[in-house]
Amino acid sequence: MKKILFLFFAAACVLIACDPVSEDISNAGHITLDELKAKTTVSVDKAADGQNGNVISCETLAPVNAKWNIGGKEFVGNFAKKKMKKGDYTVLLTAICADGTELTAEYPVSCQVITDELQKFYIYGEDPTTQPPFQPGAWNAAAMRFSDSEGQNFPYLTDEIYWGFKTLIIDVSDATDDLDVRVMSGWWDNFNADGSETHVHWNSGLNELQLTEDIAKICAKGNDGKNHDLQFMVINGSCTVNSVYYEE
Repeated sequence: MKKILFLFFAAACVLIACDPVSEDISNAGHITLDELKAKTTVSVDKAADGQNGNVISCETLAPVNAKWNIGGKEFVGNFAKKKMKKGDYTVLLTAICADGTELTAEYPVSCQVITDELQKFYIYGEDPTTQPPFQPGAWNAAAMRFSDSEGQNFPYLTDEIYWGFKTLIIDVSDATDDLDVRVMSGWWDNFNADGSETHVHWNSGLNELQLTEDIAKICAKGNDGKNHDLQFMVINGSCTVNSVYYEE
């Protein structure tokens, strides 16, 4: 009887050792890319007719520090969710293991129909009567400074906007072909890590600026921000600025 019990216990141990579900992936080291993918899900919601909706949900159960890039916007954490416009996207997951090993995984996603409408949150221009379109003068540092005290048109941006890493949408018309805009703070800081100036070219239509951690650290008031204010400045060409908003 003892011999039978011993053989049963030995067989059970072998089964447990071979069971991949029971594999211990701990923070003591790193996991493989296959293990990361096995514990990660990227999906979209579904419309009534079965088509892919526009809400992307991302989750990883892997023991890593996770950072997601969804349509150019970054989210830190094991879970991320974002409403998108219709289109094809590639979600990028960057995972850092406990031993410093970095893994990346890509997930193609197609958003075919709008199941959850994006809402506009206006910073300027929701009411064209009280906040009318304007033409910022070249090298006018105050014309497009987001400040209640040192700007001419835009109100200050809240910490929720800065640290929420919102994507600002600037509605522009009458843009000349040579329009060049400098992105900086009210203290003439620039946001490139290499110290170079940040210039962007705006066209007539909708132009986007993704707020980043570097921008928040300089411009936000809270969380050790320097409270320097975000600022756009025309350095070449001309345009009319109609509104500034973000969508969620």
